[in-house]
Amino acid sequence: MVAVARIMNATLVIPQLDRRSFWKDSSTFADIFDELHFMTTLQGDVRIVKELPKQLESVPRARKHFTSWSSMGYYQEMTHLWEEYQVIHVAKSDSRLANNDLPIDIQRLRCRALYHALRFSPQIENLGKKLVERLRSRGRRYIALHLRYEKDMLSFTGCTYGLTDAESEELRIMRENTNHWKMKKINATEQRIGGFCPLTPKEIGIFLRALGYLPSTLIYIAAGEIYGGDARLLELKSRFPNLIFKETIATQEELKAFAHHSSQTAALDYIISIESDVFIPSHSGNMARAVEGHRRFLGHRKTITPDRKGLVDIFDKLEAGQLKEGSSLSYLVTQMHKKRQGAPRKRGGSLPGVRGRARFRTEESFYENPYPECICSSKKH
Repeated sequence: MVAVARIMNATLVIPQLDRRSFWKDSSTFADIFDELHFMTTLQGDVRIVKELPKQLESVPRARKHFTSWSSMGYYQEMTHLWEEYQVIHVAKSDSRLANNDLPIDIQRLRCRALYHALRFSPQIENLGKKLVERLRSRGRRYIALHLRYEKDMLSFTGCTYGLTDAESEELRIMRENTNHWKMKKINATEQRIGGFCPLTPKEIGIFLRALGYLPSTLIYIAAGEIYGGDARLLELKSRFPNLIFKETIATQEELKAFAHHSSQTAALDYIISIESDVFIPSHSGNMARAVEGHRRFLGHRKTITPDRKGLVDIFDKLEAGQLKEGSSLSYLVTQMHKKRQGAPRKRGGSLPGVRGRARFRTEESFYENPYPECICSSKKH
């Protein structure tokens, strides 16, 4: 929205965060980010205020749902709203601006906002750095595994592979009762075959071993509460016993301030993931994309993005006894992921055959890969 405010010559009011999500986190922008740093870093680009001035609180305002992935021209047209309104209330702020075909100064402003202006609050930043130091003090490199296997993710995506009938039903009921989730009836098998499901902890374990990671590898689990608890992690832990959680390296006193604030604990995961030697997301959600893009900006740090669609076929062959863990499996998985490890490349366009506005949904997100606009091509990788 920083870039949109610039295009529309608007003053940006510090955003209010969504509190309707599954996590029901009451955190404010200032609880998570360094608000003053955000405002001062961008003061030469866009006017920012902490809250709406009192003299504008009672004036009529436009409530606008800006169209997703809109062009600069779209927002220039939207400036006609200023003829009638002094305040525009933007109902949604995610994916409102196009990924591509924008002026270079707008693209670079997006990166300035993301990677320079947005800084976590001192409380989060300080603890995050301490946790990274404690991981490093164990004398090894570490993988940050974004294990997106929480209840809300499985319910939202309709992914029930490996779950009991009772668990599947619990997730279905949750989806039915969550009003702002549009998709209610989901075919779990089709979701999995299409590569739309997060990898299970067991699948992640097989995947990492096939890539050649040793059982002694230190793995930080960046995640909320895993659906199914510790029992769901047993097969991953049998392959990689050195699993580390926030609770492993932080004291109860340190984490006390973050209780019931999942956005703030996610920020700790973000810091640890950015600083990891390797980042691996089990699903391509918003946080995974943001971390990958940030790591690219910092020098294309190694990020392995699993080819979930391709891996499902391999896992099913393993399950059917048509393939065994070992050199053959390792070769297949390694070859499949040679070009999925964060090396410099231009952003991917829309998928072939997709037409109309739907094609924008299939593009690689700018935040997932800000190359080349925000990364010097001469940078050593």
